[in-house]
Amino acid sequence: MALLTQDDLININMQLQKADSNVRKVTGLDIKGVCKALYGVPRNSEKVGIVPITSGNGIIGNFSASLHAITKYFGFDSFVTDMPDVSGYYEAVRNGAEIILMADDHTFLAHNLKNGKIANNQPCTGVIYAEIASRHLKADSKEVLVVGLGKVGFPGAAHLMNKGFKVYGYDADSVLLKKAVSSLGIAPFNLENPKKFSIIFEATPCANTVPEAVISKNCVLSTPGIPCAISEELQEKYNVELIMEPLGIGTASMLYSVL
Repeated sequence: MALLTQDDLININMQLQKADSNVRKVTGLDIKGVCKALYGVPRNSEKVGIVPITSGNGIIGNFSASLHAITKYFGFDSFVTDMPDVSGYYEAVRNGAEIILMADDHTFLAHNLKNGKIANNQPCTGVIYAEIASRHLKADSKEVLVVGLGKVGFPGAAHLMNKGFKVYGYDADSVLLKKAVSSLGIAPFNLENPKKFSIIFEATPCANTVPEAVISKNCVLSTPGIPCAISEELQEKYNVELIMEPLGIGTASMLYSVL
């Protein structure tokens, strides 16, 4: 969570509303609908306890408040504990939390105390953004480009492979690329060789990682990456359907995955 800043979380409800609109335009479903279709479970009335964590770089400004807004947006009953860390965890359980949300510099998790299910934000984010990309209503083929094959991109690529897509992958780190090729069977992609895609899933912490040579008209670019993987100029030129939001989509995926 170290890449996330307080500025990224400004007006989180407005960001979620915009993301919901864009997801619905691309897939025909809102974010909740995609989550329900992906995980196959209805949401019940689980109470969510959000525990601030002070270890490492400490609490990101607006993070707990943003999680509170996100859980409310998706219809969960939630609260932020007054105390952080272990004391906060104790407080959450004592106050009836059935799902715990908490994050340090390395891990953002959801833990369902009723059924024991636990979820990490990175794979859950990769899977949900890949799922959204896979449902692009205007896609002209079953080919998809994945840029970034780390802790978010790798599980997203695996999900797309499992859904029967022809996955082309690229990562500046040759070790990560070789791992994805050997483990998943994806096709390695050279960004210098022009090939257009109507579905692109990007999962890197770098700006402008998606070059013009791979962008087709009306394509979808589904990316949880911060900063943005594509320039505004290219977005407008190719009428790119951009799915990008800093925290809420991944959090929804986590919550639905542990129900």
